[in-house]
Amino acid sequence: MRSRYAAYAMGKARYVMETTDPDSPLYERDARGWRASILNMSRNMRFVGLEIFEAGEEGDGGWVHFRAGLRQGGKDASFEEHSLFRRDGSGQWLYSDRRDLE
Repeated sequence: MRSRYAAYAMGKARYVMETTDPDSPLYERDARGWRASILNMSRNMRFVGLEIFEAGEEGDGGWVHFRAGLRQGGKDASFEEHSLFRRDGSGQWLYSDRRDLE
């Protein structure tokens, strides 16, 4: 989760895309549009911190409960989320789904 937050903050769209599960409902097939969306968010947000509350894994599944500190246009845009991950055949963790908590 920390690496994905940092990737968004640094405008590393490729990393965000490569660490998203292709079977996820959050995966976008339009790579050009998805990349533009990630870069737009990265440019228009101020990333002010990440707080991890809990994390765990069982087999090839994992989860992270966190709060992402964000500001946009001088206003708080922070959110809290319960993210789900799955480990692929190479051992890489892929972001697969989320549950918003606020």
